[in-house]
Amino acid sequence: MSLLFQPLAVRGVQMRNRLWVAPMCMYSSEEGMPNDWHHVHLAQFASGGAGLVMAEATAVTPEGRISPRDVGIWNDAQADAWAPVVAAIRARGAVAGVQLAHAGRKASTWWPFSGERGSVPEAQGGWRTLAPSPIAYSGYADPLPMDRAEIERTVTAFADAARRAVGAGFQVLEIHAAHGYLLHEFLSPLSNTRDDEYGGTLGNRARLLLRVVGAVRDAVGDGVPVFVRFSGTDAAEGGWGIEDTATVARWAADAGADLFDISSGGLVAHQRITAGPGYQVPLAAHVRRETGLPVSAVGVITEGAQAEQILADGDADAVFAAREWLRDPHFALRAAAELGEGLELWPSQYERAARVRAS
Repeated sequence: MSLLFQPLAVRGVQMRNRLWVAPMCMYSSEEGMPNDWHHVHLAQFASGGAGLVMAEATAVTPEGRISPRDVGIWNDAQADAWAPVVAAIRARGAVAGVQLAHAGRKASTWWPFSGERGSVPEAQGGWRTLAPSPIAYSGYADPLPMDRAEIERTVTAFADAARRAVGAGFQVLEIHAAHGYLLHEFLSPLSNTRDDEYGGTLGNRARLLLRVVGAVRDAVGDGVPVFVRFSGTDAAEGGWGIEDTATVARWAADAGADLFDISSGGLVAHQRITAGPGYQVPLAAHVRRETGLPVSAVGVITEGAQAEQILADGDADAVFAAREWLRDPHFALRAAAELGEGLELWPSQYERAARVRAS
């Protein structure tokens, strides 16, 4: 069996393979509620053979949404709406995960296909955003610096959202600390200039993330895998870097996290990143090599052989793909055929397609 199609178990939750669906925002919700779009969108990847289907960045508070059209899980009605979506993923053989998120200073923005850019005015459904420091993302509204009470509420909100997610049937939780959103904003000295216990040293800047990881772990118990998504680098002078990522990953593991999903960038507009096939894999490989912790890789991974090589080289324990799943919702079935795997992954209803292709 290829490495890509070997199962992977984390805290007793077994993914049938290591080719996973990364969280991708759909900007298709009202009042934070998932709907038929999310149901069909996510369930198709399970039919397509994914080992883990990670639902998009799901806000833990209303002000934590990236846009007014983002999904949430800050109340029980939203959790109830997620339940049939989760059941559909699981019924098709995949593990269902959800990314818990707070967008910080990058919240209250127009969704990509709105025809607008920048922050949504309050008169048009936007809201004042929160951040570690009063430093705006380029082109966005100035955020309010969080006080201690708001920090405490945020920690509680992540824990409550985690509890709701598990109640809705999600089997894996991912804490979003990447792409310039709130927890990443606290981590990076480019966006965090606080002079209290949440700013200054790396340990202080990591304090909020570590508190969130611990609170989520306490909320869901020992049986639920908890991932953390990091941007491995800000790709900007004076910013967060890959050694910081490795150090804080160790601390997060001690706080209860299990696997680290390594992406990059998103904090500042002047980042220097050149995208290309597998361009973020070296970041994941560095964290895995330096810490010995499980990691996943992401970033323009489009072929089964490419994903297999990442695992064979020891650069990651699993592979997340994003846009390739949008282009081909049966990416895992295609990858399995490319790697000479049998029909075990194919839904019985689709087997005749596999046989025709093989012949």
